[in-house]
Amino acid sequence: MSVRVQDLTRTFRKGKGWRPKGDQVTALDGLTLHVPEHEVHGLLGPNGAGKTTLCKILSTILLPTSGTAEVLGHDVVSGAAEIRRHVGIVFGGERGLYGKLTARQTLRYWAALHLLPDARAKERTDALLTRLGLADKADDLVETFSRGMKQRVHLARGLIGDPKLILFDEPTTGMDPVAARDFRELITELRDEGRTILITTHDMDEAEEVCDRVTLIDNGRVLATETPRGLAEMSGLHRWVEAETTLDVTGIPGVVGTETRNGLLRVKTTDDRAARAVLDFLLDNGVRSVHAVPPRLEDVYLDLIGRRGMEV
Repeated sequence: MSVRVQDLTRTFRKGKGWRPKGDQVTALDGLTLHVPEHEVHGLLGPNGAGKTTLCKILSTILLPTSGTAEVLGHDVVSGAAEIRRHVGIVFGGERGLYGKLTARQTLRYWAALHLLPDARAKERTDALLTRLGLADKADDLVETFSRGMKQRVHLARGLIGDPKLILFDEPTTGMDPVAARDFRELITELRDEGRTILITTHDMDEAEEVCDRVTLIDNGRVLATETPRGLAEMSGLHRWVEAETTLDVTGIPGVVGTETRNGLLRVKTTDDRAARAVLDFLLDNGVRSVHAVPPRLEDVYLDLIGRRGMEV
């Protein structure tokens, strides 16, 4: 098991620096989570749900208030040094990059922090610059890079120590669609190499595409953990059927509503059996452009949590 979290709690006091501390805030409230090896696992939830706090604890940046957390078999408190050797952290945006360093200097700097020997540091740096398409810009200042290129530097930095577990915190925020697609492909490649990936994201399509399983978190608690498809199937949400037709299907058992948009009939049904009955009826009556639409991960998210956090 790459990650084993049991009854994890983390509280804070409001107020920063010298300011008086106010009321206690609970960021994680008895959270339990298990992530197997070689899995891409998504953490989904609104802003303030506890996703980033959990990642900081797993990377040993924060200590838990209570409960236990193990990463790669090591406790985050007593085994922090060993965990840091095998965990990579990849942020979104500008955090953790130094604009006045080149891409090559950035990787050599982080290789030194990982205590890599010079020969190994050069080997890893050159290999990652090539793999992530940065070789031609290796000696340019990071501050001159586009958002997508900076994110490649982030990923290279997170991989410099050849980690077994990689924590991604909103990795594609602000990326253009092409850069985000390339980044998702890289995540899948890393999983296929035998690494474990833990990723926080607000992008439901991204989570549905790359995650083997997802965990929905709200108010520091786990609401559900499943595969994206399994979560949709167990949600109990309505199934839809779409067809180019004007036929009346309201008399079919299990149909709870219909709507027509631009000549497309959308039929809302109670479950898969009702959706199948609508499909059979339409096909039997000569309709050929017809298909069932199962609930998507975004539908489940909206059903369980609402629109909080979807604005990002």
